[in-house]
Amino acid sequence: MMLRNLALAALALAGLSAMAEAPKPQSGDAIFKNFTFHDGGSLPELKLHYYTLGTPHRNKAGHVDNAVILLHGTGGTGEQFLRPQFAETLLVPGGLLDPARYFIIMPDNIGHGGSSKPSDGLHAKFPHYDYDDMVQAQYRLLTETLKVDHLRLVFGTSMGCMHAFVWGETHPDFADALMPAACLPTQIAGRNRSWRKMLMDGITNDPAWAGGEYKEQPKEGLRIAGDMLILAGGAPLPWQIAEPTRDQADKKLDELIAHYLETLDANDIWYQVDSSRNYDPSSKLGLITAPMMWVNSGDDFINPPELGVAERAVKEIKRGEFYMVPLSADTHGHGTHTWAKFWQDKMAHLLEISGPKK
Repeated sequence: MMLRNLALAALALAGLSAMAEAPKPQSGDAIFKNFTFHDGGSLPELKLHYYTLGTPHRNKAGHVDNAVILLHGTGGTGEQFLRPQFAETLLVPGGLLDPARYFIIMPDNIGHGGSSKPSDGLHAKFPHYDYDDMVQAQYRLLTETLKVDHLRLVFGTSMGCMHAFVWGETHPDFADALMPAACLPTQIAGRNRSWRKMLMDGITNDPAWAGGEYKEQPKEGLRIAGDMLILAGGAPLPWQIAEPTRDQADKKLDELIAHYLETLDANDIWYQVDSSRNYDPSSKLGLITAPMMWVNSGDDFINPPELGVAERAVKEIKRGEFYMVPLSADTHGHGTHTWAKFWQDKMAHLLEISGPKK
């Protein structure tokens, strides 16, 4: 759940140029007046930016029956799904999520992209949003702005993966199917919590942080943040293949850190990482009734398979299936979640078993 789709940290630079080849979506802004957050904070106006592909279809009863929401990772935006490794497999004519058939909705979540965020002006006075707030805003985007009263599929990566679990528990009848990718349905603890806290402490311990009211970005804090994002988003085998010498590894690291120093805002990334602080759907997994295809990868630093959490948790999900993408020279660590070639057959299976009976 990393910055600029943290799960693709090792590919961040390449991803920028890929955007020109992506499908061209429509974009818009949903505006919610007097938005109240779960911790009691509020904003007079919350903006949620979003992208769409395709057109909503209504069945004979008047209900939308082809809407799919795609939920990005920490630090990312809805545009991450326009990258070739996702879009050129799924969002093409004849693809599983062909926009000629489905209405695809890709929001920038609270604190991200073109949506309301601390760097807009409130800085550290911005409300401390969490995943429940993000899902609430997604729900309102669908029901109030886009007039979508049902989802064919919730698909989410990393942070969006965790949002899919929140969706399944909070709105169990709203979606036909759920596909979370690259997360665990448990409290953020252990090493997963530690690297996040290292990142946040690295920013706030920089004297230039100035309580979030910095005039210039706190560079040393951001350097620590970049280090943590790179480590969490990467995996040893693809790194070793891509940078097999010391000099190549140093050069790649310098490029990635330079990119983060140019693009990160300290308040924004601090809030983005902090928003996971109270996530823990573990006690309510039994409330999830929609068919779920849950996918993780064997080389994921953030959700390492040796924890065994997934294998235990999936037993509590009534119609849940779990698949682990095997580690290989072609996988991408945490970022495997957005490379559709590794799991598109699982999505096809999910859409088949959750669709109308023939």
